[in-house]
Amino acid sequence: MSINLLGTKIGMTQVFTENGACVPVTVLKVGPCIITQIKTMYSDGYNAIQLGYAQISSHLLTKPQLGHLNKSNAPALKYLKEYHTKDSSQFHLGQIMTVDQIKVGDTLNIQGRSIGKGFSGYQKRHHFSRGPMSHGCKNHRQPGSIGAGTTPGRVFPGKKMAGRLGTSTTTIKNLLVIDINIEQNVLLVKGSVPGKPGAVISIQST
Repeated sequence: MSINLLGTKIGMTQVFTENGACVPVTVLKVGPCIITQIKTMYSDGYNAIQLGYAQISSHLLTKPQLGHLNKSNAPALKYLKEYHTKDSSQFHLGQIMTVDQIKVGDTLNIQGRSIGKGFSGYQKRHHFSRGPMSHGCKNHRQPGSIGAGTTPGRVFPGKKMAGRLGTSTTTIKNLLVIDINIEQNVLLVKGSVPGKPGAVISIQST
């Protein structure tokens, strides 16, 4: 069974193995998540489950959102995300998904929104090479030519230029689970995870 969960990034630290090796790890608070909807081939044309995460006050949701959650007797939840599954019959509405499904040594794909870096230039955003820094040169970090002249008489769409960098949905694959604390729903994975501390992340087993 594939494992799908939502969680929050806490931050990074390091742990030491029994032989003294230092391992950089990201601390994640994962779940508990509640199944708020089950989709089947018969009713929707595909198999999927919808997970809800992070309980909030009910006055922060609209009446349609609360009505949707009431069908599964779920509390007011801030985040909902759908995951495709091969067989949705093994799940039931209101089922609580926790970190105890994951074992140390498993590999996970973790998706999140990368840190926003604001309006960035050519060198930082697209790794363009810069101009000479010697005396008399006035082209240090400029774009250079952005196209031909009269023909085509325009700049082609998709041209790499300065602009907003970051805040893109990013998936890091095959992150190794180093440690699990089931009581506190905390997970340690080797390496870095997209987003700032406090960012919501999506976890899928590989």
